Amino acid sequence: MDFKPRTHFLHFRNFTYFSFFSELHRSDHVAITIVETLAITAVFLLSVAANAVAAALVTWERRLPANKTILTLNLFVADLLFVSMIPLIVAVRWTVSWTLGYTACRTVLYVICMSGCVTITTLASISVERVQAILRMQSLPTLNPKMVTAILFFIWAFSALTCLPVSLYFTVMEVDFSEQEHLHICTLRWPDATGEIVWDVAFTALCFLVPGLIIVASYSKILQIAKNCRQRLRPRDRQPSVGDSLVYHVSRQDMKLFRTLLVLVLSFVIMWSPIFIITFIILARNFLGHLNVSSTMFFWVVTFTLANSALNPILYSVCQFKNGWRRLCCGSEVAPLRKAPCGNGRTQGIHP
Repeated sequence: MDFKPRTHFLHFRNFTYFSFFSELHRSDHVAITIVETLAITAVFLLSVAANAVAAALVTWERRLPANKTILTLNLFVADLLFVSMIPLIVAVRWTVSWTLGYTACRTVLYVICMSGCVTITTLASISVERVQAILRMQSLPTLNPKMVTAILFFIWAFSALTCLPVSLYFTVMEVDFSEQEHLHICTLRWPDATGEIVWDVAFTALCFLVPGLIIVASYSKILQIAKNCRQRLRPRDRQPSVGDSLVYHVSRQDMKLFRTLLVLVLSFVIMWSPIFIITFIILARNFLGHLNVSSTMFFWVVTFTLANSALNPILYSVCQFKNGWRRLCCGSEVAPLRKAPCGNGRTQGIHP
């Protein structure tokens, strides 16, 4: 195998292989690696803590395992699985040469891809479930436990199968780093370029575009239902009834969750787009020699994407639970004064 200096792509039979997390050319290796380790370790610790607290808040706020509670907890599980690969990434940044074996090589990027697919597919499932929950007030039945179990199974099975080629074609390869040193890298080695192109396009469509379209369609339906509810609440020729107040109350709860999920979707799109972009740049580098992507650049893109696992539970907690963090830490909750839905004079104070 011929290794070309000043590039992070390894040439083999007129084809190039990206070294991913192994940075082969770096003079100040220790200093930069320390900064990288501190940054990605902070993401790991914050993500574990935030997901654990958010899961506790969701569980305590929902005494019964409602559909949206189970699906929301699935988001936190996917985030924890995602950041579980960080220790392996840190090890590679320090050793440079891949010393973790073939199993770890086939696991790291596979788990990252699968976790991202689980996250966006779960968000799409929650949006569909919310539409059904709103319509249930009129005609549709709720999801039963078997249906929820089937949805979870589909999400994980779909994500695992869609990302399977990543696990199959990642392998450890030996490269000639210098005349007296041989290093190993964990790289993606497809049987042919066509298969790589087909998978990249198919994965982006199935795990990014299609769930995104489902989310847009579901949220459009929710907005349409909310608009119709407001129109029923404010007729010109009569006063609102108690039944109308109930519709208004339900509509506000659904709109609150709608805004929360919208924030989560936007954060996912913003923080996952770079990794899709750099993947296509790496693919284009196989055919266009003038493009150059370093392993350091890839590392920081992955770190930025990993930060989404910490941001998701924080955004969800902030949007959904105004006093949950205070109750968790201090054992009490301070609720603002507010009027009851039907307009009586009841207010809320301090609850133990």
